[in-house]
Amino acid sequence: MSTVIVDARGLEPPEPFERAMEALADLPPGGEMTLLLDRMPYPLLRMLDRDGYPHQDLVRDDGVVEIRITRP
Repeated sequence: MSTVIVDARGLEPPEPFERAMEALADLPPGGEMTLLLDRMPYPLLRMLDRDGYPHQDLVRDDGVVEIRITRP
């Protein structure tokens, strides 16, 4: 199964959150998504923790925030 990439850089809130939620809804169980952002999405991270979505966040050397999410 391939990883879905959602590039939400350059978008104003709440559009990155909305795009992430739409992509998560389309993921099958065990599916993976990589979300690319300009800043750390703290509301999204809290929602992922609350709802049991395993995730890892990374700030790359180029400043891009990369969130890797797995649908349980």
